[in-house]
Amino acid sequence: QVQLVESGGGLVQAGGSLRLSCAASGRTFSSYAMGWFRQAPGKEREFVAAIVWSAGSTYYADSVKGRFTISRDNAKNTVALQMNNLKPEDTAVYYCAADRDYGLGFGRNGIDYWGKGTLVTVSS
Repeated sequence: QVQLVESGGGLVQAGGSLRLSCAASGRTFSSYAMGWFRQAPGKEREFVAAIVWSAGSTYYADSVKGRFTISRDNAKNTVALQMNNLKPEDTAVYYCAADRDYGLGFGRNGIDYWGKGTLVTVSS
């Protein structure tokens, strides 16, 4: 059974940092891209960042470039999202995702596996 389990969410003041982690299990993800989406209250889910597992190539939404860093740990089968200089508008539920058909963009042809999400709240 494939599982993506997020951790690391919480409450932080604006300007602070959080590190999210996604533990992947149940299959080999070497041919996948892994990444994060987020959904704020009353808004649609949006792309945040992605990393191609094999090559390590990374992609970011414009709104988080320079503040967030995505990385992977092959040995632990985890993907992390380091979030610095957090802003109130970063408040959302953050979802880990895995996409095998990412050639046209992460999530463009659908997401194969989703985590259940972790809440990040940034206070002003």
